[in-house]
Amino acid sequence: MRRLLRLFGGVPGPSVHLPSFTQIFTGIFPIHYDPPDGFTFEINDVSPPIQDDDLLFDYNVEERVNDFVAAALLQANVTRTNHIMWTMGTDFRYQYATSWFRQMDKFIHYVKMDGRVNALYSTPSIYTDAKHAANEQWPLKTGDFFPYADHENAYWTGYFTSRPALKRYVREMSGYFLAARQLEFFKGRNSSGTSTDALADALAIAQHHDAVSGTERQHVASDYALRLSIGYKEAEKVVASSLALLTGLRLNMTYEDSVPDFQQCPLLNISYCPPSEAHLTDEKSLIIIAYNALGWKRKEVIRIPVSSESLIVLDSAGKEIESQLLPLSNVSLCTRNYHVKAHLGRSASSLARYWLAFSATVPPLGFSTYVVSSAKKSESSSIISTQFTPEENINNTFEVGQGNLKLLYTVDEGKFTRYINKRNSVAAYAEQSYNYYSGYNGTDRVFQASGAYVFRPNGTFPIKPEGEVPLTVLSGPILDEVHHQLNTWLHQVTRVYKEKEHAEVEFTIGPIPVDDGFGKEITAQIITSLNTNKTFYTDSNGRDFIKRIRDYRSDWDLDIHQPIAGNYYPINLGIYLEDESMEVSVLVDRAVGGSSLVDGQIELMLHRRLLNDDARGVGEALNEKVCVLENCEGLTIQGKLFLRIDPRGEGAKWRRTFGQEVYSPLLLAFSEEEINKWMGSHITTFSAIDPSYTLPNNVAVITLQELESGKVLLRLAHLYEVGEDKDYSVVTGVELKKLFPDKKIIKVTEMNLSANQERRKVEKKRLDWKVEGTPEEPTVVNGGVVDPVKLVVELAPMEIRTFVIEFDYLKTFAS
Repeated sequence: MRRLLRLFGGVPGPSVHLPSFTQIFTGIFPIHYDPPDGFTFEINDVSPPIQDDDLLFDYNVEERVNDFVAAALLQANVTRTNHIMWTMGTDFRYQYATSWFRQMDKFIHYVKMDGRVNALYSTPSIYTDAKHAANEQWPLKTGDFFPYADHENAYWTGYFTSRPALKRYVREMSGYFLAARQLEFFKGRNSSGTSTDALADALAIAQHHDAVSGTERQHVASDYALRLSIGYKEAEKVVASSLALLTGLRLNMTYEDSVPDFQQCPLLNISYCPPSEAHLTDEKSLIIIAYNALGWKRKEVIRIPVSSESLIVLDSAGKEIESQLLPLSNVSLCTRNYHVKAHLGRSASSLARYWLAFSATVPPLGFSTYVVSSAKKSESSSIISTQFTPEENINNTFEVGQGNLKLLYTVDEGKFTRYINKRNSVAAYAEQSYNYYSGYNGTDRVFQASGAYVFRPNGTFPIKPEGEVPLTVLSGPILDEVHHQLNTWLHQVTRVYKEKEHAEVEFTIGPIPVDDGFGKEITAQIITSLNTNKTFYTDSNGRDFIKRIRDYRSDWDLDIHQPIAGNYYPINLGIYLEDESMEVSVLVDRAVGGSSLVDGQIELMLHRRLLNDDARGVGEALNEKVCVLENCEGLTIQGKLFLRIDPRGEGAKWRRTFGQEVYSPLLLAFSEEEINKWMGSHITTFSAIDPSYTLPNNVAVITLQELESGKVLLRLAHLYEVGEDKDYSVVTGVELKKLFPDKKIIKVTEMNLSANQERRKVEKKRLDWKVEGTPEEPTVVNGGVVDPVKLVVELAPMEIRTFVIEFDYLKTFAS
């Protein structure tokens, strides 16, 4: 007998770099995840119901049972074992559930009476047990299903980039949430006060497959963003109070005037930060707390908008440090003014004139304090950047970069053409440019349009500077910047930091013009001379890098109809190319779509504005706008790409380490205080872990959270794949005693990834599946059991381990 089961489908398998016991049983439906044709019973559907009153002329029990059996046998022919499932329902269904269950009850009754198949309501676990009991050998799939298409001109690779502003907001709030939860733990949860829970809920909802993907209607996207904003406001209070406590531990906190009022700047990306822009007096200075959520010390450049040019910057020890002032561009000012008015409902009243940049060093899971004070012009240590416009010279070139990294630019085209790193002797041709695809203006599935889901380009067009737009170069001791206005809606700033070995490309795109009646999809290209033989690598959810080969699928013979869209892949962390001698890596600040459509070239889609719906359920064109009163403009986005070229085999260290820094930027909080009083009475630097300890460079803390029970949830992740790096693709250990030096650990319980079951109990219930052939077992195994005395957690490449830790708070050590 065949069983028809109502449940949801599975997901692709785990990392190929993990042992076989991490494999999961999954499946795919023959056609989407709908019921078979003729078996949808929404109140206004056209599928004929069972009419079982034999006195009526349309009595059809036998006919409908035959239809049911035929559909079941058709699916059984492409399904292993004699157990199959039907998902009775799909998107936009069950608005009236009674009509569904009335028909399903009848079908189960009459199909059982017929006897050719057995129909029943079921559950995922019953179905899985039945499949397992069949003792079948199953194929092993280690790749993914991208790119997906539902017909020859409809590749669902557009949503990798759709709604780039929302994608960035989700990414930004995810990094903020990681830091906020850590600070909440250091302070201690307050069951009756503010918490990070609202932000957790908003981020969880935003992971829906029609949320961060960008495949929702505009009013729904606005609702997701509103929920994130509300959650942020709650978490912001947690961060402020936690930092007030941690910086004020020397104080008697009963005095209310001793508690600093820490402000944060969620619109810092558009150069809007009221506390940093305030005019500083001789009595008051700007206190900046920079919190690092990573488990290792980091050094990076902080940039904040300021209104004065006479400033000095002090570090945590009160020592004056080097700083640089960079004038705000007209593009930054226009973007800032419009969006502050749009999002806050008021004008950006402050008079920010510069970006103040200085290098900050911050300990692991801790903070450092920096002080910005006004100074007499003769005493100011902030160096104003040298600004110049390159002119034609004999070589038509100029160089940017104060440290190991140099970018060589051509004056006439305004592009860098050479990447030079003195430290590792890399000297490579590299060029960056922009194109756009004209979106196909179809109206239905036959004449397929480019839309929120589907990417269907209708021609490629280079974006060239409109007229003679000169480059502007800013140079100083911290960083160099090259500003390039390509047209009225595309502006770029390329930054080279003195102490970094990657180039940072910041783009401002929008409003994308659509006056010609065509939507446009904007891409950036990094062009190199690498011989890559159609091969490139993209990340899988920021974890494994998967090998991609243009116009090729390892599982089947590919008949490519859309050579551009059919070679696009999701990119969450980055993409890289390699040949015999070099590798080129590009990291991103949000999820985007990308590919290598030409050997030696990386392409990333950055922004989309389209005029037709792609008929996949949104019912609305992807034409985002931002409004100030009655004036609405197409969405403008600002984002960053990060480029680095290394000798082959050396790029993983940067991708993994800097990738964590992109995901978890320094959290900045500001307060205006009297400097001498502050420095003498407050803690100016703090680390939650043992001062002699830092996490291994191949391990990240991805969760550190106090649970409502008072226990602590800890997740640790190994960042490297097997064989990815000669130094870091190894089993490593984390010492819990040094991670929590001031607390007495009394119990460590390992959990499954979602932390709702103990791992040992899950392993006892795990089913052992037979696999076709003899697949090669990875050479690495998971880390061992945690010794209750040594308390060292082992992690193998790509492994994530989750623990619930209990402390004896009565024996917590004095700090």
